[in-house]
Amino acid sequence: MPAQGRKNVHGKTGVRFKAAYTKSKYENMLRNVVTDLILKGSVKVTAAVAKDVVSEADRLVTLTKKEDVVSAKRQAARFVRDIKGENGKYAIEVLFADLGAKYASRNGGYTRKLKVGNRRGDDAPIVLVTWVD
Repeated sequence: MPAQGRKNVHGKTGVRFKAAYTKSKYENMLRNVVTDLILKGSVKVTAAVAKDVVSEADRLVTLTKKEDVVSAKRQAARFVRDIKGENGKYAIEVLFADLGAKYASRNGGYTRKLKVGNRRGDDAPIVLVTWVD
């Protein structure tokens, strides 16, 4: 029977296994990447992250088409970071003013994934996620 000790501390009976990357960290990373995609127009990520980025970005653009603009802005603001871009606009403003108007007549498929290559350190596939013209 293993010795009972304090949890989550280093030492003889301390941490055996503690996951380094939790769900909350992954969700925060996803929020950061989607906000960068909105502000910059493109972002390079791994293929696994790109799958989630595309689905969240498409969901946010679909929100811009709703009739109730105030409610849609509140829903989008819960996910998008409150950051100013190089043009001086906040990400939520770019989403609703520029991207919403651009894709008003399009029914889905707002983003594109292009394979760039593999990352040098761990050979993970890298994907360029951009907006469709």
